[in-house]
Amino acid sequence: MQTWIETAAVVLGYLLGSIPFGLLIVKVKTGRDLREIESGRTGGTNTLRAAGFWAGLLTAILDILKGAASVWIAQRLAPGNHLVQVLAPVAAILGHNYSIFLIRRDEDGRLRFHGGAGGAPALGGAVGLWLPMFPIAFSAGALIFFTVGIASVTTMSIALIVTIVFAIRAYLGLQNPIDILYGVLALFLLGWALRPNIKKLIEGKERVVSISLHGWLKARREAKQSESR
Repeated sequence: MQTWIETAAVVLGYLLGSIPFGLLIVKVKTGRDLREIESGRTGGTNTLRAAGFWAGLLTAILDILKGAASVWIAQRLAPGNHLVQVLAPVAAILGHNYSIFLIRRDEDGRLRFHGGAGGAPALGGAVGLWLPMFPIAFSAGALIFFTVGIASVTTMSIALIVTIVFAIRAYLGLQNPIDILYGVLALFLLGWALRPNIKKLIEGKERVVSISLHGWLKARREAKQSESR
């Protein structure tokens, strides 16, 4: 019986992660399908592009909460199995990236899942496992975003930061070592979802936001090059 309950906790994590808050918010605010806009992802970054700052912020908050909630639900359903409490938020990231509610056929007739890149629910899962992770990862992520200015790099850095912090805490005897597995799996899932962005990074074609230090320096360099022509 307990095995079924633990399995249900992981499945619930996936279903919770599958809720496409960004798509719903954009649909209500603009009437548009977020999957048809820019990157087509349903996370906070693309929601911001489609419907503005507050829509993007609300999406990010809700996506963080669904990652955290998956842990809290697992802790109630499987209080003695920490592995289940780690797998539930991993399932939430999977649900966010490959939502069961957003399946449709592509031009070739194949079924395709839609979703986001997983950054916000990955952070939420880490917060569910250790609440003080939020200010640490959020501050570090904000610093990276406003200096490097690349959303995909910021997204992947969140999972890397989580892994490093959990590894340090586990080494000090303050964290369950299994939590390191969460960071590693989250990093893999985020990297897998961001394969097209990684390719653009390697080619030097990834988008840089103008409000970052990198974006400001890039704009300044391009302006000087234009003046010299």
